[in-house]
Amino acid sequence: MECWNRGWRGACLYSLFHQSVIPGLRLLIREGLRPIMGSMRIPLTKYGLPEVVVYPAAIAALMAAVALVGPAVVPVWALVAVEGILGLVLIWTLMFFRDPARQVLRDDRVLLAPADGRIADIETLEEGDVIGGPALRIGIFLSIFNTHINRAPCAARVEKITYRPGKYLNAMNRLAGKVNESNNLALVRTASPPDRLLVRQISGAIARRIVCAAREGQQLAGGERFGMIKFGSRTELYLPAGAPVECLVRVGDKVKAGLTPLARYRKP
Repeated sequence: MECWNRGWRGACLYSLFHQSVIPGLRLLIREGLRPIMGSMRIPLTKYGLPEVVVYPAAIAALMAAVALVGPAVVPVWALVAVEGILGLVLIWTLMFFRDPARQVLRDDRVLLAPADGRIADIETLEEGDVIGGPALRIGIFLSIFNTHINRAPCAARVEKITYRPGKYLNAMNRLAGKVNESNNLALVRTASPPDRLLVRQISGAIARRIVCAAREGQQLAGGERFGMIKFGSRTELYLPAGAPVECLVRVGDKVKAGLTPLARYRKP
């Protein structure tokens, strides 16, 4: 504490930050985050590889530059605040692209959530895209804190994939599915009845990047990963309204892709 007693408070705070706070953050990452995000438990998605490599490298370089040049330019408290914010952004970036392994629910009668998030709206439409008749639309809003991996709602064949350019309204807006940029997967159920379904990946005000790794003609297993939407977004599931299907969720429910049943076919 000699530096503090001599009035070198700025240098003392800066030294304290680098000798105590940074090692503490390293310990937090090593002992706290690594068990959560370890490659065997919650790996990072391959769909976010460019961001996972570039963003952390850029943030780390910026943090190093601030640490080296900052003391001569700005107050120490500002350096501590900036480096703390950059550290949180770095951790959040890695957490955003997490891809947790899941024990997918196996039930041919069930339609699973295609995304993590919250049920924003449930609506019956007179004419649904691809469905060819009345359709039930279930909208899921994904916040920037949700896992953004998209999964198949059931075992199905990818009949057609259609990309549609559009606007970037807030993903909470139910009109987003009609006017926003989107990617549409028309699916045909493998199980009986072979109904047509539609999964729509929708960009939001923040999300501007839709990733779809599925291909037309590809057979997807229930809960299988097929893409992601980067940052806040929306995913919708369309199913025939006239089908013998019972909706299992309500507006406001939280759901997880591949785990939460959205609807179930009644037994014949």
